[in-house]
Amino acid sequence: MNKLLYQRLKSSKNQNFLPMGEATTSYYQEFIGDAPRLDKYKKVSVLPLIFLIYYEVSGGPFGVEDSVQAGGPLLALLGFLVFPVIWSIPEALITAEMGTMFPENGGYVVWVSSALGPFWGFQQGWMKWLSGVIDNALYPVLFLDYLKSAVPVLGEGYPRAVTAFLLTVALTYMNYRGLHIVGWTAVSLGVFSLLPFVVMSLLALPRLDMSRWFVVDMRNVDWNLYLNTLFWNLNYWDSISTLAGEVENPRRTLPKALFYALILVVSGYFVPLLTGIGAVKLDREVWSDGYFADLAKILGGVWLRWWMEAAAALSNMGMFVAEMSSDSFQLLGMAERGMLPEFFAKRSRNGTPSIGILFSASGVVLLSWLSFQEIVAAENYLYCFGMILEFVAFIRLRIQNPTASRPYKVPFGTVGSILMCIPPTALICVVLAVASLKVMAISLAAVMFGFILYLLIGYIKKKQLVRFSICSDLPDLQESRHDSSEPVI
Repeated sequence: MNKLLYQRLKSSKNQNFLPMGEATTSYYQEFIGDAPRLDKYKKVSVLPLIFLIYYEVSGGPFGVEDSVQAGGPLLALLGFLVFPVIWSIPEALITAEMGTMFPENGGYVVWVSSALGPFWGFQQGWMKWLSGVIDNALYPVLFLDYLKSAVPVLGEGYPRAVTAFLLTVALTYMNYRGLHIVGWTAVSLGVFSLLPFVVMSLLALPRLDMSRWFVVDMRNVDWNLYLNTLFWNLNYWDSISTLAGEVENPRRTLPKALFYALILVVSGYFVPLLTGIGAVKLDREVWSDGYFADLAKILGGVWLRWWMEAAAALSNMGMFVAEMSSDSFQLLGMAERGMLPEFFAKRSRNGTPSIGILFSASGVVLLSWLSFQEIVAAENYLYCFGMILEFVAFIRLRIQNPTASRPYKVPFGTVGSILMCIPPTALICVVLAVASLKVMAISLAAVMFGFILYLLIGYIKKKQLVRFSICSDLPDLQESRHDSSEPVI
Protein backbone atom coordinates (compact mmCIF):
# COMPACT_ATOMS: atom_id res chain seq x y z
CA MET A 1 0.00 0.00 0.00
CA ASN A 2 1.47 3.36 -0.99
CA LYS A 3 1.84 6.47 1.15
CA LEU A 4 -0.86 8.36 -0.74
CA LEU A 5 -3.40 5.65 -0.01
CA TYR A 6 -2.48 5.62 3.66
CA GLN A 7 -3.01 9.38 3.89
CA ARG A 8 -6.37 8.92 2.23
CA LEU A 9 -7.17 6.27 4.82
CA LYS A 10 -6.45 8.70 7.66
CA SER A 11 -8.72 11.38 6.23
CA SER A 12 -11.55 9.08 5.11
CA LYS A 13 -11.76 5.94 7.17
CA ASN A 14 -14.51 4.39 5.11
CA GLN A 15 -12.83 4.32 1.70
CA ASN A 16 -10.12 1.68 1.88
CA PHE A 17 -12.24 -1.44 1.53
CA LEU A 18 -15.67 -1.89 0.01
CA PRO A 19 -17.02 -5.08 1.62
CA MET A 20 -19.59 -6.76 -0.59
CA GLY A 21 -20.30 -3.52 -2.40
CA GLU A 22 -21.08 -1.40 0.67
CA ALA A 23 -19.11 1.26 2.51
CA THR A 24 -17.61 0.25 5.82
CA THR A 25 -15.45 1.60 8.60
CA SER A 26 -11.70 1.41 8.23
CA TYR A 27 -10.45 -2.13 7.81
CA TYR A 28 -7.38 -1.48 9.89
CA GLN A 29 -9.30 0.42 12.58
CA GLU A 30 -11.73 -2.47 13.00
CA PHE A 31 -9.32 -5.40 12.91
CA ILE A 32 -6.07 -4.09 14.35
CA GLY A 33 -6.93 -0.91 16.21
CA ASP A 34 -4.75 2.01 15.18
CA ALA A 35 -3.79 1.75 11.54
CA PRO A 36 -0.16 0.66 11.12
CA ARG A 37 2.01 2.85 8.91
CA LEU A 38 2.40 0.34 6.11
CA ASP A 39 4.50 2.85 4.20
CA LYS A 40 7.18 2.62 6.89
CA TYR A 41 7.90 -1.05 6.18
CA LYS A 42 10.88 -1.43 3.90
CA LYS A 43 10.35 -3.02 0.53
CA VAL A 44 12.46 -6.00 -0.52
CA SER A 45 15.34 -5.02 -2.83
CA VAL A 46 17.19 -7.08 -5.45
CA LEU A 47 19.74 -8.96 -3.33
CA PRO A 48 17.31 -10.20 -0.64
CA LEU A 49 14.84 -11.07 -3.41
CA ILE A 50 17.47 -13.22 -5.17
CA PHE A 51 18.01 -15.23 -2.00
CA LEU A 52 14.28 -15.44 -1.25
CA ILE A 53 13.84 -16.99 -4.71
CA TYR A 54 16.87 -19.17 -4.06
CA TYR A 55 15.26 -20.51 -0.89
CA GLU A 56 11.83 -20.83 -2.49
CA VAL A 57 13.36 -23.09 -5.14
CA SER A 58 16.50 -24.62 -3.68
CA GLY A 59 18.31 -23.66 -0.50
CA GLY A 60 21.36 -25.63 -1.56
CA PRO A 61 22.17 -29.19 -2.66
CA PHE A 62 20.65 -30.69 0.50
CA GLY A 63 18.11 -33.26 -0.67
CA VAL A 64 19.52 -33.89 -4.16
CA GLU A 65 21.42 -36.99 -3.03
CA ASP A 66 18.46 -39.23 -3.86
CA SER A 67 18.88 -38.44 -7.56
CA VAL A 68 22.16 -40.41 -7.58
CA GLN A 69 20.61 -43.32 -5.72
CA ALA A 70 17.62 -43.35 -8.06
CA GLY A 71 19.32 -42.86 -11.43
CA GLY A 72 23.07 -43.21 -10.98
CA PRO A 73 25.78 -40.56 -11.56
CA LEU A 74 25.23 -39.81 -15.25
CA LEU A 75 21.46 -39.41 -15.05
CA ALA A 76 21.79 -37.31 -11.90
CA LEU A 77 24.24 -34.91 -13.54
CA LEU A 78 22.30 -34.75 -16.80
CA GLY A 79 19.09 -34.18 -14.86
CA PHE A 80 20.40 -31.04 -13.22
CA LEU A 81 21.55 -29.70 -16.60
CA VAL A 82 18.60 -30.65 -18.81
CA PHE A 83 15.75 -30.23 -16.34
CA PRO A 84 16.35 -26.47 -15.85
CA VAL A 85 16.05 -25.98 -19.62
CA ILE A 86 12.82 -27.96 -19.82
CA TRP A 87 11.24 -26.66 -16.64
CA SER A 88 13.02 -23.96 -14.63
CA ILE A 89 13.70 -21.46 -17.42
CA PRO A 90 10.14 -21.53 -18.81
CA GLU A 91 8.64 -21.22 -15.33
CA ALA A 92 10.96 -18.35 -14.43
CA LEU A 93 10.19 -16.53 -17.70
CA ILE A 94 6.44 -16.90 -17.19
CA THR A 95 6.80 -15.66 -13.61
CA ALA A 96 8.75 -12.62 -14.80
CA GLU A 97 6.11 -11.69 -17.39
CA MET A 98 3.01 -12.38 -15.31
CA GLY A 99 4.52 -11.13 -12.06
CA THR A 100 5.29 -7.74 -13.60
CA MET A 101 1.92 -7.67 -15.34
CA PHE A 102 0.17 -8.21 -11.98
CA PRO A 103 2.60 -6.93 -9.30
CA GLU A 104 0.52 -7.77 -6.23
CA ASN A 105 0.52 -10.33 -3.45
CA GLY A 106 -2.13 -12.55 -5.03
CA GLY A 107 0.51 -13.64 -7.55
CA TYR A 108 -0.50 -16.63 -9.68
CA VAL A 109 -4.00 -16.57 -8.16
CA VAL A 110 -4.58 -13.20 -9.83
CA TRP A 111 -3.09 -14.41 -13.13
CA VAL A 112 -5.49 -17.34 -13.32
CA SER A 113 -8.46 -15.29 -12.10
CA SER A 114 -7.85 -12.69 -14.78
CA ALA A 115 -7.60 -15.28 -17.56
CA LEU A 116 -10.02 -18.00 -16.47
CA GLY A 117 -12.33 -16.43 -13.90
CA PRO A 118 -12.70 -16.48 -10.11
CA PHE A 119 -13.55 -20.19 -9.79
CA TRP A 120 -10.28 -21.37 -11.31
CA GLY A 121 -8.42 -18.56 -9.57
CA PHE A 122 -9.63 -19.89 -6.24
CA GLN A 123 -8.71 -23.47 -7.19
CA GLN A 124 -5.25 -22.25 -8.13
CA GLY A 125 -4.92 -20.56 -4.76
CA TRP A 126 -6.08 -23.65 -2.87
CA MET A 127 -3.82 -26.10 -4.72
CA LYS A 128 -0.72 -23.91 -4.62
CA TRP A 129 -1.20 -22.97 -0.96
CA LEU A 130 -1.69 -26.60 0.05
CA SER A 131 1.28 -27.64 -2.10
CA GLY A 132 3.39 -24.96 -0.43
CA VAL A 133 2.37 -26.04 3.07
CA ILE A 134 3.17 -29.67 2.22
CA ASP A 135 6.52 -28.52 0.88
CA ASN A 136 7.19 -26.57 4.05
CA ALA A 137 6.45 -29.64 6.17
CA LEU A 138 9.51 -31.22 4.54
CA TYR A 139 12.08 -28.84 6.01
CA PRO A 140 11.82 -29.95 9.65
CA VAL A 141 12.15 -33.52 8.32
CA LEU A 142 15.34 -32.66 6.41
CA PHE A 143 16.67 -30.70 9.38
CA LEU A 144 16.31 -33.70 11.69
CA ASP A 145 17.66 -36.13 9.09
CA TYR A 146 20.90 -34.16 8.97
CA LEU A 147 21.18 -33.91 12.75
CA LYS A 148 20.27 -37.48 13.65
CA SER A 149 23.74 -38.80 12.78
CA ALA A 150 25.26 -36.41 15.33
CA VAL A 151 22.33 -36.59 17.79
CA PRO A 152 20.83 -40.09 17.40
CA VAL A 153 17.97 -39.41 19.82
CA LEU A 154 16.41 -37.14 17.17
CA GLY A 155 16.04 -40.08 14.79
CA GLU A 156 12.55 -41.11 15.85
CA GLY A 157 9.85 -41.03 18.46
CA TYR A 158 8.85 -38.34 20.93
CA PRO A 159 12.13 -36.34 20.91
CA ARG A 160 11.95 -36.02 17.11
CA ALA A 161 8.31 -34.90 17.17
CA VAL A 162 8.89 -32.33 19.92
CA THR A 163 11.99 -30.94 18.21
CA ALA A 164 10.13 -30.59 14.89
CA PHE A 165 7.29 -28.75 16.63
CA LEU A 166 9.58 -26.35 18.49
CA LEU A 167 11.52 -25.66 15.31
CA THR A 168 8.28 -24.84 13.48
CA VAL A 169 7.22 -22.43 16.24
CA ALA A 170 10.59 -20.64 16.29
CA LEU A 171 10.76 -20.20 12.50
CA THR A 172 7.14 -19.09 12.35
CA TYR A 173 7.91 -16.34 14.84
CA MET A 174 10.89 -15.22 12.75
CA ASN A 175 8.57 -14.98 9.77
CA TYR A 176 6.09 -12.95 11.79
CA ARG A 177 8.75 -10.34 12.58
CA GLY A 178 8.84 -9.00 9.03
CA LEU A 179 9.60 -9.84 5.39
CA HIS A 180 12.48 -7.37 5.26
CA ILE A 181 14.14 -9.26 8.13
CA VAL A 182 13.42 -12.57 6.41
CA GLY A 183 15.00 -11.31 3.17
CA TRP A 184 18.31 -10.25 4.69
CA THR A 185 18.35 -13.32 6.91
CA ALA A 186 18.05 -15.36 3.70
CA VAL A 187 21.14 -13.60 2.31
CA SER A 188 23.19 -14.43 5.41
CA LEU A 189 21.95 -18.02 5.58
CA GLY A 190 22.56 -18.49 1.85
CA VAL A 191 26.19 -17.40 2.04
CA PHE A 192 26.86 -19.55 5.12
CA SER A 193 25.15 -22.60 3.58
CA LEU A 194 27.00 -22.39 0.26
CA LEU A 195 30.50 -21.93 1.69
CA PRO A 196 31.05 -25.55 2.88
CA PHE A 197 30.21 -26.81 -0.61
CA VAL A 198 32.80 -24.47 -2.06
CA VAL A 199 35.38 -25.80 0.39
CA MET A 200 34.35 -29.43 -0.21
CA SER A 201 34.56 -29.00 -3.99
CA LEU A 202 38.06 -27.53 -3.73
CA LEU A 203 39.20 -30.41 -1.49
CA ALA A 204 37.71 -32.91 -3.95
CA LEU A 205 39.66 -31.65 -6.98
CA PRO A 206 42.85 -33.72 -6.41
CA ARG A 207 40.77 -36.89 -5.97
CA LEU A 208 38.54 -36.55 -9.02
CA ASP A 209 38.03 -39.62 -11.21
CA MET A 210 36.03 -38.41 -14.21
CA SER A 211 35.07 -41.95 -15.24
CA ARG A 212 32.66 -42.05 -12.28
CA TRP A 213 30.57 -39.29 -13.86
CA PHE A 214 29.54 -41.53 -16.77
CA VAL A 215 28.32 -44.56 -14.82
CA VAL A 216 24.78 -45.47 -15.85
CA ASP A 217 22.53 -48.51 -15.47
CA MET A 218 19.24 -47.94 -17.28
CA ARG A 219 17.87 -51.25 -16.01
CA ASN A 220 18.19 -50.12 -12.41
CA VAL A 221 16.52 -46.70 -12.34
CA ASP A 222 13.82 -45.66 -9.91
CA TRP A 223 12.08 -43.23 -12.25
CA ASN A 224 9.48 -42.15 -9.69
CA LEU A 225 12.09 -41.10 -7.11
CA TYR A 226 14.39 -39.66 -9.79
CA LEU A 227 11.78 -37.42 -11.41
CA ASN A 228 10.24 -36.33 -8.13
CA THR A 229 13.65 -35.39 -6.72
CA LEU A 230 14.53 -33.33 -9.80
CA PHE A 231 11.10 -31.75 -9.92
CA TRP A 232 11.06 -30.85 -6.24
CA ASN A 233 14.54 -29.33 -6.35
CA LEU A 234 13.94 -27.21 -9.47
CA ASN A 235 10.40 -25.90 -9.22
CA TYR A 236 8.52 -23.19 -7.27
CA TRP A 237 9.93 -20.30 -9.31
CA ASP A 238 6.44 -18.82 -9.38
CA SER A 239 6.15 -18.68 -5.57
CA ILE A 240 7.94 -15.35 -5.42
CA SER A 241 5.02 -13.78 -7.32
CA THR A 242 2.91 -13.78 -4.15
CA LEU A 243 5.41 -11.34 -2.62
CA ALA A 244 5.37 -8.95 -5.59
CA GLY A 245 3.40 -6.38 -3.61
CA GLU A 246 6.22 -6.23 -1.04
CA VAL A 247 9.02 -5.77 -3.60
CA GLU A 248 10.75 -2.50 -4.38
CA ASN A 249 9.91 -1.59 -8.01
CA PRO A 250 8.75 -5.15 -8.89
CA ARG A 251 8.43 -4.40 -12.61
CA ARG A 252 12.21 -4.12 -12.88
CA THR A 253 13.44 -5.95 -9.78
CA LEU A 254 11.55 -9.23 -10.27
CA PRO A 255 12.95 -10.25 -13.71
CA LYS A 256 16.48 -9.32 -12.66
CA ALA A 257 16.25 -11.31 -9.42
CA LEU A 258 14.84 -14.36 -11.22
CA PHE A 259 17.75 -14.34 -13.70
CA TYR A 260 20.47 -14.27 -11.04
CA ALA A 261 18.65 -16.76 -8.84
CA LEU A 262 18.46 -19.20 -11.77
CA ILE A 263 22.24 -19.11 -12.19
CA LEU A 264 22.77 -19.51 -8.44
CA VAL A 265 20.39 -22.48 -8.14
CA VAL A 266 21.67 -24.51 -11.11
CA SER A 267 25.36 -24.03 -10.30
CA GLY A 268 24.66 -24.70 -6.62
CA TYR A 269 23.31 -28.15 -7.52
CA PHE A 270 25.58 -29.21 -10.34
CA VAL A 271 29.04 -28.37 -8.96
CA PRO A 272 28.71 -30.24 -5.62
CA LEU A 273 27.24 -33.27 -7.40
CA LEU A 274 30.01 -33.23 -9.99
CA THR A 275 32.83 -33.05 -7.45
CA GLY A 276 31.16 -35.33 -4.89
CA ILE A 277 30.52 -38.13 -7.37
CA GLY A 278 34.00 -37.87 -8.87
CA ALA A 279 35.90 -37.78 -5.58
CA VAL A 280 34.79 -41.03 -3.88
CA LYS A 281 34.14 -44.61 -4.89
CA LEU A 282 30.58 -45.02 -6.08
CA ASP A 283 28.03 -46.69 -3.83
CA ARG A 284 24.56 -45.65 -4.96
CA GLU A 285 22.86 -46.95 -1.83
CA VAL A 286 24.55 -44.42 0.44
CA TRP A 287 23.39 -41.48 -1.69
CA SER A 288 20.30 -40.43 0.24
CA ASP A 289 19.31 -37.22 2.01
CA GLY A 290 22.04 -36.39 4.50
CA TYR A 291 24.91 -38.01 2.57
CA PHE A 292 26.69 -34.73 1.79
CA ALA A 293 27.59 -34.50 5.49
CA ASP A 294 29.27 -37.93 5.31
CA LEU A 295 31.01 -36.91 2.11
CA ALA A 296 32.31 -33.77 3.79
CA LYS A 297 33.85 -35.89 6.56
CA ILE A 298 35.55 -38.15 4.01
CA LEU A 299 37.05 -35.22 2.11
CA GLY A 300 37.74 -32.71 4.85
CA GLY A 301 37.36 -34.32 8.23
CA VAL A 302 34.98 -33.96 11.16
CA TRP A 303 35.16 -30.15 11.16
CA LEU A 304 33.78 -29.96 7.61
CA ARG A 305 31.06 -32.45 8.46
CA TRP A 306 29.92 -30.31 11.37
CA TRP A 307 29.97 -27.24 9.16
CA MET A 308 27.94 -29.07 6.52
CA GLU A 309 25.35 -30.18 9.10
CA ALA A 310 25.11 -26.66 10.46
CA ALA A 311 24.69 -25.35 6.91
CA ALA A 312 21.95 -27.89 6.26
CA ALA A 313 20.12 -26.88 9.41
CA LEU A 314 20.34 -23.18 8.58
CA SER A 315 19.41 -23.81 4.95
CA ASN A 316 16.23 -25.50 6.06
CA MET A 317 15.50 -22.48 8.22
CA GLY A 318 15.86 -20.27 5.15
CA MET A 319 13.60 -22.46 3.03
CA PHE A 320 10.98 -22.60 5.77
CA VAL A 321 10.69 -18.86 6.31
CA ALA A 322 10.80 -18.10 2.56
CA GLU A 323 8.07 -20.63 1.79
CA MET A 324 5.91 -19.46 4.68
CA SER A 325 6.25 -15.86 3.51
CA SER A 326 4.99 -16.87 0.07
CA ASP A 327 2.12 -18.97 1.44
CA SER A 328 0.92 -16.42 3.97
CA PHE A 329 1.14 -13.40 1.66
CA GLN A 330 -0.79 -15.41 -0.94
CA LEU A 331 -3.68 -15.72 1.54
CA LEU A 332 -3.44 -11.99 2.21
CA GLY A 333 -3.54 -11.26 -1.52
CA MET A 334 -6.57 -13.52 -1.99
CA ALA A 335 -8.37 -11.73 0.85
CA GLU A 336 -7.60 -8.34 -0.71
CA ARG A 337 -9.27 -9.62 -3.89
CA GLY A 338 -12.36 -10.77 -1.95
CA MET A 339 -11.67 -14.49 -2.41
CA LEU A 340 -11.19 -15.12 1.32
CA PRO A 341 -12.71 -13.50 4.41
CA GLU A 342 -11.45 -10.05 5.23
CA PHE A 343 -9.59 -11.12 8.37
CA PHE A 344 -7.00 -12.93 6.20
CA ALA A 345 -5.84 -9.47 5.06
CA LYS A 346 -5.00 -8.50 8.62
CA ARG A 347 -1.38 -7.39 9.04
CA SER A 348 0.63 -7.41 12.23
CA ARG A 349 2.46 -4.29 13.34
CA ASN A 350 5.47 -5.77 11.52
CA GLY A 351 3.52 -5.64 8.25
CA THR A 352 3.19 -9.43 8.05
CA PRO A 353 -0.06 -11.38 7.44
CA SER A 354 -0.56 -12.78 10.93
CA ILE A 355 -3.64 -14.90 10.16
CA GLY A 356 -2.05 -16.30 7.01
CA ILE A 357 1.08 -17.21 8.96
CA LEU A 358 -1.00 -18.94 11.62
CA PHE A 359 -2.92 -21.00 9.05
CA SER A 360 0.24 -21.96 7.17
CA ALA A 361 2.09 -22.95 10.34
CA SER A 362 -0.86 -25.10 11.47
CA GLY A 363 -0.80 -26.94 8.16
CA VAL A 364 2.93 -27.62 8.51
CA VAL A 365 2.45 -29.14 11.98
CA LEU A 366 -0.40 -31.36 10.79
CA LEU A 367 1.58 -32.67 7.79
CA SER A 368 5.02 -33.07 9.38
CA TRP A 369 4.41 -36.76 10.18
CA LEU A 370 4.75 -37.74 6.51
CA SER A 371 7.99 -39.27 5.21
CA PHE A 372 10.37 -37.45 2.85
CA GLN A 373 9.30 -39.38 -0.24
CA GLU A 374 5.56 -39.03 0.56
CA ILE A 375 5.91 -35.28 1.08
CA VAL A 376 7.80 -34.78 -2.19
CA ALA A 377 5.36 -36.90 -4.21
CA ALA A 378 2.20 -35.32 -2.75
CA GLU A 379 3.33 -31.71 -3.16
CA ASN A 380 4.60 -32.39 -6.68
CA TYR A 381 1.21 -33.81 -7.69
CA LEU A 382 -0.73 -30.78 -6.45
CA TYR A 383 1.88 -28.42 -7.86
CA CYS A 384 1.46 -29.97 -11.31
CA PHE A 385 -2.26 -29.16 -11.38
CA GLY A 386 -1.53 -25.57 -10.42
CA MET A 387 1.15 -25.21 -13.09
CA ILE A 388 -1.23 -26.43 -15.80
CA LEU A 389 -3.60 -23.59 -14.87
CA GLU A 390 -0.70 -21.11 -14.99
CA PHE A 391 0.37 -22.24 -18.47
CA VAL A 392 -3.21 -21.95 -19.72
CA ALA A 393 -3.61 -18.48 -18.16
CA PHE A 394 -0.29 -17.31 -19.61
CA ILE A 395 -1.20 -18.41 -23.16
CA ARG A 396 -4.81 -17.23 -22.92
CA LEU A 397 -3.78 -13.71 -21.86
CA ARG A 398 -1.17 -13.63 -24.64
CA ILE A 399 -3.80 -14.50 -27.27
CA GLN A 400 -6.77 -12.51 -25.98
CA ASN A 401 -4.93 -9.46 -24.63
CA PRO A 402 -1.78 -9.01 -26.73
CA THR A 403 -1.60 -5.23 -26.08
CA ALA A 404 -1.95 -5.40 -22.28
CA SER A 405 0.88 -3.80 -20.33
CA ARG A 406 3.75 -6.24 -19.85
CA PRO A 407 6.78 -4.48 -18.29
CA TYR A 408 8.72 -7.68 -18.99
CA LYS A 409 7.72 -9.86 -21.93
CA VAL A 410 8.96 -13.35 -22.78
CA PRO A 411 10.90 -12.70 -26.01
CA PHE A 412 9.52 -15.54 -28.11
CA GLY A 413 6.24 -14.15 -29.42
CA THR A 414 2.91 -15.88 -28.89
CA VAL A 415 3.74 -18.93 -31.01
CA GLY A 416 7.14 -19.28 -29.36
CA SER A 417 5.54 -18.98 -25.93
CA ILE A 418 3.12 -21.78 -26.76
CA LEU A 419 5.99 -23.98 -27.95
CA MET A 420 7.93 -23.13 -24.78
CA CYS A 421 5.09 -24.51 -22.66
CA ILE A 422 4.91 -27.88 -24.44
CA PRO A 423 7.99 -29.60 -22.87
CA PRO A 424 7.10 -28.66 -19.26
CA THR A 425 3.50 -29.73 -19.88
CA ALA A 426 4.72 -33.10 -21.15
CA LEU A 427 6.92 -33.38 -18.08
CA ILE A 428 3.91 -32.68 -15.86
CA CYS A 429 2.06 -35.55 -17.52
CA VAL A 430 5.00 -37.87 -16.82
CA VAL A 431 5.23 -36.81 -13.15
CA LEU A 432 1.49 -37.34 -12.73
CA ALA A 433 1.63 -40.74 -14.45
CA VAL A 434 4.45 -42.21 -12.34
CA ALA A 435 2.87 -41.26 -9.00
CA SER A 436 1.67 -44.06 -6.75
CA LEU A 437 -2.03 -44.82 -6.43
CA LYS A 438 -1.94 -43.60 -2.82
CA VAL A 439 -0.51 -40.23 -3.83
CA MET A 440 -2.98 -39.94 -6.72
CA ALA A 441 -5.94 -40.69 -4.45
CA ILE A 442 -4.89 -38.25 -1.74
CA SER A 443 -4.06 -35.49 -4.22
CA LEU A 444 -7.28 -35.87 -6.20
CA ALA A 445 -9.26 -35.84 -2.96
CA ALA A 446 -7.51 -32.56 -2.05
CA VAL A 447 -8.42 -31.09 -5.45
CA MET A 448 -12.06 -32.11 -5.04
CA PHE A 449 -12.09 -30.56 -1.58
CA GLY A 450 -11.12 -27.29 -3.25
CA PHE A 451 -14.34 -27.42 -5.31
CA ILE A 452 -16.38 -27.93 -2.13
CA LEU A 453 -14.47 -25.19 -0.33
CA TYR A 454 -15.26 -22.71 -3.12
CA LEU A 455 -18.98 -23.44 -2.80
CA LEU A 456 -18.79 -23.19 0.98
CA ILE A 457 -17.05 -19.80 0.88
CA GLY A 458 -19.59 -18.62 -1.69
CA TYR A 459 -22.40 -19.63 0.67
CA ILE A 460 -20.75 -17.84 3.59
CA LYS A 461 -20.32 -14.72 1.49
CA LYS A 462 -23.92 -14.82 0.29
CA LYS A 463 -25.27 -15.20 3.83
CA GLN A 464 -22.88 -12.49 5.09
CA LEU A 465 -21.70 -14.73 7.91
CA VAL A 466 -18.27 -13.10 7.79
CA ARG A 467 -17.04 -10.03 5.97
CA PHE A 468 -15.41 -10.05 2.57
CA SER A 469 -13.87 -7.00 0.92
CA ILE A 470 -11.91 -5.86 -2.10
CA CYS A 471 -8.99 -3.53 -1.53
CA SER A 472 -9.56 -0.29 -3.43
CA ASP A 473 -5.80 0.09 -3.97
CA LEU A 474 -5.80 -2.82 -6.45
CA PRO A 475 -6.57 -2.29 -10.14
CA ASP A 476 -9.58 -3.88 -11.76
CA LEU A 477 -8.49 -7.11 -13.41
CA GLN A 478 -10.42 -6.44 -16.59
CA GLU A 479 -8.99 -2.94 -16.93
CA SER A 480 -5.41 -4.14 -16.34
CA ARG A 481 -5.86 -6.82 -18.98
CA HIS A 482 -6.88 -4.24 -21.57
CA ASP A 483 -4.27 -1.60 -20.71
CA SER A 484 -2.50 -0.98 -24.02
CA SER A 485 0.48 0.96 -22.72
CA GLU A 486 3.82 -0.11 -24.15
CA PRO A 487 5.94 -2.50 -22.10
CA VAL A 488 9.11 -1.23 -20.45
CA ILE A 489 11.91 -3.70 -20.98
